[in-house]
Amino acid sequence: MRFVAKKRRRPPAVIIVSLIDVLLVVLIFLMVSTTAKKQEPALQVNLPKSSEAKPGANETKPFLILVTTNFPFFFIGDRAVTIDNLQKELTAAVRKDPQLKVAVRADKKAPWGEVVKVWDVSKAAQLTTPLSFVMERTEKQ
Repeated sequence: MRFVAKKRRRPPAVIIVSLIDVLLVVLIFLMVSTTAKKQEPALQVNLPKSSEAKPGANETKPFLILVTTNFPFFFIGDRAVTIDNLQKELTAAVRKDPQLKVAVRADKKAPWGEVVKVWDVSKAAQLTTPLSFVMERTEKQ
């Protein structure tokens, strides 16, 4: 015996129009937030701070070398290279542009010896312009 009458149930309906609206809003948000992001190097480096640092002149984009705490590797952009490959690439870049500007971003916890290796490589590549060292500017007290 059944005491409860059987209710007729409709199958659940998915409203596609509102799902498309939400999807478009999320897509627009992602497009706007990714294009407004400041272009930074892929590797984050803790730069040393200096109150005497001056903003660099941005006439041309420098050849950027990153020195991190990953000792056998240096980074050109976000590519890891060994010291030998760094010298080959720097020599090739100096041949293309004899007035090449080289900037070194060294982590403050990176050993000084690794920075000296970059210095030696730049001399061996016959770089004519001085190396620039990137650091964070602090306010004078």
